[in-house]
Amino acid sequence: MSISTSAAAAECQPAFTERDFRNALGQFATGVTVVTTVDAQGQPVGMTVSSFNSVSLDPALVLWSLGKHAGCFPAFAQASHYAIHVLASHHQELALQFARRGVDRFAGVAWHANAQGVPLLDDALATFECRARSQYAEGDHLILVGEVLACHHAAHPEPLLYHRGVMR
Repeated sequence: MSISTSAAAAECQPAFTERDFRNALGQFATGVTVVTTVDAQGQPVGMTVSSFNSVSLDPALVLWSLGKHAGCFPAFAQASHYAIHVLASHHQELALQFARRGVDRFAGVAWHANAQGVPLLDDALATFECRARSQYAEGDHLILVGEVLACHHAAHPEPLLYHRGVMR
């Protein structure tokens, strides 16, 4: 018995729209992070990211994903080091600033550079300084796995969350 090509293709087509998928994913509350690095010219680069997760305790590994159409894709895809900053509930404007296109995302932001030149935001709830370990291209995103070289955390009251398309 064989399956026709059109029947096989129909089975592979999702029974939902992209909007349905996004709405379903929106039911899962996530933390909000800002990921930073420097580009090939040594200029600071950063963006807001909600796709952050731990991978391993030994060795300490984390992952995040980057859209292939993001303006700072080349900088992060080629970076040897980057930092992931977990934001606190009072950082909503900071998250929005690092999500905007065509602006200086570091304007008015307190930060300093680590030994690798990576910008570290001064007021993050937690910071993970990472060495790029591996990358995986999947769909319209690049999954980046980082080896945590240093981590710091502060005692802020609440993390910034992203749920159903809204930060709270």
